[in-house]
Amino acid sequence: MKWDWSAVADFMPYFWDGLLVTLQILVLGSLISFVLGLVWALLMRVPSRWVTWPVGGVTEFIRNTPLLVQLFFLFYVLPEWGLTFSALTTGIFAIGLHYSTYTMQVYRAGIEAVPVGQWEAATALNLPVRRTWTAVILPQAVRRVVPALGNYVISMLKDTPLLMAITVLEMLGEARLFSQQHFQFTEPLTVIGIAFIVISYLASLALRSLERRLVH
Repeated sequence: MKWDWSAVADFMPYFWDGLLVTLQILVLGSLISFVLGLVWALLMRVPSRWVTWPVGGVTEFIRNTPLLVQLFFLFYVLPEWGLTFSALTTGIFAIGLHYSTYTMQVYRAGIEAVPVGQWEAATALNLPVRRTWTAVILPQAVRRVVPALGNYVISMLKDTPLLMAITVLEMLGEARLFSQQHFQFTEPLTVIGIAFIVISYLASLALRSLERRLVH
């Protein structure tokens, strides 16, 4: 085996295209999972079984079925019902929806970890429910769960190659395309392997910085 730097140079246009798509999936998918996960967590605290049972059933179903199955369903089945989206849009939504069921549990743990005294103080001050959540409970809960949420960001990054199954060309998809066209596999696969490591490391540093700011 001989390393070919010219193959690396030839692959770079493919790499940049794939990197842009990967980052789009990661950023937008993370936002969907964080926001939707919080919505699930809050709905599960509604004092009504008519709300908590359906929400619990839906989230358990999503969490316990493979992401790949959900991708196929959203991309191939929904068009039969008249709902058609691009492959990239479908992939971003699928990965965000799938991981929202995990972030929901993280938020739930964070909310339950808020000391009872904080709830009692909000009640004693006669704060409205919305004010209690936005000013007292959620800031403390989110501060506690940032490290766990960061782990799911890394997991989402590593799952982005699954979107190749619905024709999304992220980094691995572009590497595969280049390799099939040029019959060179070592260089492109090595480049994207390094890229995944670097992105994961930078994401970890960003999350640690955010955690320190929230703590202080």
